[in-house]
Amino acid sequence: MALKTATSGMWMTDDCKRSFMEMKWKKVHRYVVYKLEEKSQKVTVDKVGAAGESYDDLAASLPQDDCRYAVFDFDYVTVDNCRMSKIFFITWSPEASRLREKMMYATSKSGLRRVLDGVHYELQATDPTEMGFDKIQDRAK
Repeated sequence: MALKTATSGMWMTDDCKRSFMEMKWKKVHRYVVYKLEEKSQKVTVDKVGAAGESYDDLAASLPQDDCRYAVFDFDYVTVDNCRMSKIFFITWSPEASRLREKMMYATSKSGLRRVLDGVHYELQATDPTEMGFDKIQDRAK
């Protein structure tokens, strides 16, 4: 059963939430990339990163001319030597993408964000420097 995002009329497939929950609770994924399918009016899973993949793998998987959403599970160790994990929601909207696509992603973001319960931080990026690993580290501290 698909869930409908309230603001845009987009439907989110069951696989979207399932993949997120597997990342959040079971730690079988490091990241999940979501794509809007304009013709079918659905949000679908575009790519799933294995637990051993890195943030650089996520950044490399994002297209240069298409928008995407992504969630990334960032594991780190605090100064007190405690293991922590924070989930980032990333809106990727590169300059080379179409204006219509940018608008669709902007209007669908809040609906998807509400369904993905447990996200700690959000990032919005139009080029790779805006979502560098240093930005993730700074936000998590």
